Amino acid sequence: MSTPAAPRTATLAELVEAEGIRFVLATFVDMTGKPCAKLVPASAVKMLQDEGVGFAGYAAGAIGQRPSDPDLITLPDASSFTPLHQIKPGLAMVQCDPHVGGEPWKYAPRVILKTVLTRLAERGMTAMVGAEAEYFLVRRKPSGGIEVADDKDTSGRPCYDARDLTRMYDHLTEVSAVLNGLGWTNYANDHEDGNGQFEQNFEYAEALATADRLIAFRYLVQMLAERRGMTATFMPKPFTDRTGSGLHMHMSLWEGETPLFPSADDPRGLGLSPVAYRFVSGLLAHAPALSAVVTPTVNSFKRTTAATTASGATWAPRKATYGGNDRTHLVRVPDGDRVEVRLADGSANPYLAMAALLTAGLDGLDSGTDPGEPGSGSADLPPTLLHAIEALEADPVVTGALDAAGPDVAAYYAKVKREEFLAWHSQVSSWETDTYLTAF
Repeated sequence: MSTPAAPRTATLAELVEAEGIRFVLATFVDMTGKPCAKLVPASAVKMLQDEGVGFAGYAAGAIGQRPSDPDLITLPDASSFTPLHQIKPGLAMVQCDPHVGGEPWKYAPRVILKTVLTRLAERGMTAMVGAEAEYFLVRRKPSGGIEVADDKDTSGRPCYDARDLTRMYDHLTEVSAVLNGLGWTNYANDHEDGNGQFEQNFEYAEALATADRLIAFRYLVQMLAERRGMTATFMPKPFTDRTGSGLHMHMSLWEGETPLFPSADDPRGLGLSPVAYRFVSGLLAHAPALSAVVTPTVNSFKRTTAATTASGATWAPRKATYGGNDRTHLVRVPDGDRVEVRLADGSANPYLAMAALLTAGLDGLDSGTDPGEPGSGSADLPPTLLHAIEALEADPVVTGALDAAGPDVAAYYAKVKREEFLAWHSQVSSWETDTYLTAF
């Protein structure tokens, strides 16, 4: 008897027709996570599917191109097809992989993650990732600054407040309906620790699928907020005196259907296997360099170095430590089936963040190191983006993650981020004029 053939995966053109899609956002992100797209009509989707669509890469953003370079040709991945009828009837999004000269572009974040996941697959493993994406709902003041969109959301301890949550019911439930309509399983929506801050959770999936979903999630949250006159921001620290926004990542490794992290015989009581502990040791060992990738903006370090906020806590890790169900650690172990990396923030590019975290964890597996008892680990995290870039440049494992699809990507990334730091550093702020104008 012959083996049954595997079911055929639907093509992009078939998905577009089945969903009644009129236009597709053919999307990729640059290294900062900016979503770049062309709006492709359904009549041209077969061309998009077979030939891709061209972009002037230098104009798109930080993706390793000069004005003289040839176009990026982005080829869609039908597995990421996301109908967005609630944004615009007949609209969909599909994530694409940029190519140059017929080859995957080594600077493209999605290409980098796919390369890392291929290496993982060669070891017989897959990575499952869940992500908690926090964001603020704000609006612009006439002065140009920002304020919380809900002017009644003013309490000193707003986290989980049912009244603050209910006033944003229409926005939150509309997002929830979209997530559930896509089959992502939205299982909770809550008011976070900062005034105007929210989190909407969806079920974990394989790493690439979760990264794709995070890009679509940010887009739909921002578009739906705009309809109500609000701005949804994933900026790590939009307010000095309030909690910052994290992108907490729950990670686990599997061999086929077998999870590799749980163990019923853990003498430390966290329910972790030796594989999981070695993975944690890699995360802790490379935490300073990882900061350049998972907390990748000047503003990120206002979150990780924050003084106590109005609510009484910052909830951001200060040192590279791990522990059990304790939210002060960089790596938290809420259950034995996964570890939660709490360092990443809302500005992180999910493709690069996952590529770097998985590579660091695998280095822990290969080195066979142990992180010590819960609470262990004392390495200080970088205080600024510049310090993080210096740590990145000195770490061959994390630079190797960025260089997964080809050389010189990590050096390019470091250059872009150093320039970002220096551009901020060259600006004279109101704090400086307030502090120094008549001080001497």
